[in-house]
Amino acid sequence: MATRIFLVEDEKSIRDALKLNLELEDYEVIATGEGKKVLKMFKEQYFDIVLLDIMLPEVSGLEICEQIRLINMDVPIIFLTAKDASSDKINGLRKGADDYITKPFNLEELLLRIQILLKRSKSKTSTSIESFEFGENTANFKTFQAKGTKGPFKLTKKEAMLLKLLIERRGEVVSRQQILQSVWGYDVYPSTRTIDNFILSFRKYFEDNPKVPSFFHSVRGVGYKFVIEN
Repeated sequence: MATRIFLVEDEKSIRDALKLNLELEDYEVIATGEGKKVLKMFKEQYFDIVLLDIMLPEVSGLEICEQIRLINMDVPIIFLTAKDASSDKINGLRKGADDYITKPFNLEELLLRIQILLKRSKSKTSTSIESFEFGENTANFKTFQAKGTKGPFKLTKKEAMLLKLLIERRGEVVSRQQILQSVWGYDVYPSTRTIDNFILSFRKYFEDNPKVPSFFHSVRGVGYKFVIEN
């Protein structure tokens, strides 16, 4: 499965050249120069890394970075910008970027920085839990055995994958795009209703009152969050 890069650059010549060079490295590149479309595209698709210009028409890349971080704290973001003052770099990193590269840049250096961030991002998600207890509930992700409010039962493979994802990201909003990538991959996209039904099932399995969930929360327009209250 190809690594997906979201390239946001308003200068067409730079965007086209960079897209071509990244595709020659076997990356899948989704590119746009329209700042106002960026957040909509980010919410609708899954990306492994974001390359983001700061000086975009209609909206600042700094503002976009902040908005992306409200949706996804983990996706690596690299600013590609002509703003080369130290204060600009510090501001960009404070807004949530992982790296900051000034134009004109060396392509080989950019490719290395992309590889480093992707490797770091994958290592953060490589630690995997085998079982988990929450409230009076338990779930084993090796055997798919679980115990809920109505006693023991067996999870389907997809249920186990989604439950594990939510638990590993507990306290964070997991977007529908992250769920699609992690549970279904790119080949088969379920409808939003299908994902909703999985959450409804979890509430029936594990919640004392499914209509007033304690663990499985929907975040309107974004995704879902697993919460354990202290």
